[in-house]
Amino acid sequence: MKIKAGREKLLSAFQTTAAVAPARSPKSILQNIKLEVTDSEVTLIATDMEVGIRLEVPGIEVKQSGTVMLPAGQFGAILRESTDEFLNIESSESGTTVYGDRSKFNLPSENPEEFPDVALFEEKKYHEVPALLLRELVRRTVFATDVESTRYALGGVMLEMEENKVTAVGTDGRRLAKMEGPALAVGGHQTVEAQTIVPTRTMQLLERAISATDAEIQIAARTNDILVKSQRATIYSRLVEGRYPKWRDVIPTWSDGQTIELRAGPMLSALRQASIVSRDDSRGIDFTFTEGALVLSGSTADVGDARVEMPITYTGPSITITLDHRYVADFLKVLDPEKNIKFQMRDAESATYSMTDDGYGYVVMPLAKDRA
Repeated sequence: MKIKAGREKLLSAFQTTAAVAPARSPKSILQNIKLEVTDSEVTLIATDMEVGIRLEVPGIEVKQSGTVMLPAGQFGAILRESTDEFLNIESSESGTTVYGDRSKFNLPSENPEEFPDVALFEEKKYHEVPALLLRELVRRTVFATDVESTRYALGGVMLEMEENKVTAVGTDGRRLAKMEGPALAVGGHQTVEAQTIVPTRTMQLLERAISATDAEIQIAARTNDILVKSQRATIYSRLVEGRYPKWRDVIPTWSDGQTIELRAGPMLSALRQASIVSRDDSRGIDFTFTEGALVLSGSTADVGDARVEMPITYTGPSITITLDHRYVADFLKVLDPEKNIKFQMRDAESATYSMTDDGYGYVVMPLAKDRA
């Protein structure tokens, strides 16, 4: 096997692929990236047996086809630290040689035949989702998942795919993010009756693997796993086991609440100011809605007090609700600063619900006053 590649282009693709390879494993071969070279394409492959990725790398000069195993740590370091614009990679029975104009490295290489297969996308039933929408689905839900809880099902994003729509939901039991948008079912593919919970790190990998040139992403959910295909990448992942909460029951449906129009940028700025005096054991910020103004206030012993006021269009009764400022900030940070938000609340004990005009909704449970 022999190729010549632009270092920067190969580095970007290799880092995306290497994110799957485990740093430690009883199977040492999994700590490698498989490089498959044919006359027509160059593909990087990685897996940890739970998640796998096949990523095509365009623009590589192929001098001889073949397959080689590249140690993720060492080869990744070469790509990062080398100052050569182009690198040549050659494999032989004795190992792999990587060299440029000013550097040369010899690396051992394991047997490619011992590397596990990573599935190809050969499904007849799947959903087509716009690439930009899928990226937003990921950005706006993964932060709300819980990867540390004993409730294992919360460590992933629930995907519900209907005939003309896809919905993604993330929750950790204290807040819930929901994003939906248009999608096309092919071959009758639907998952509404199933529980398709995609691990959080798989969703993050999807976002990373989507390129600016991608138009449609194909998603096929099966009983225990999921396959996703873009123009360059194919990703396989096992699904999270367990029962997902009845998330629709969490979204407020009361009709006696208040709705306030807010803008993401100014709201986030005011919140960051008010949270300057907060600590891990004092995360509560009081949101006081009064006629024409929202007052954000916080107080922490030995740290100080903060009071930040911002004008709003509000004429209802005065209401104060205490929220974890981190949860509110997480929501605001994934929105464009000019994005308009409808913020709904009822009283100090009820959940708040924020929504945008592009299918995004976010629930935050209030903090008890004695926890603020």
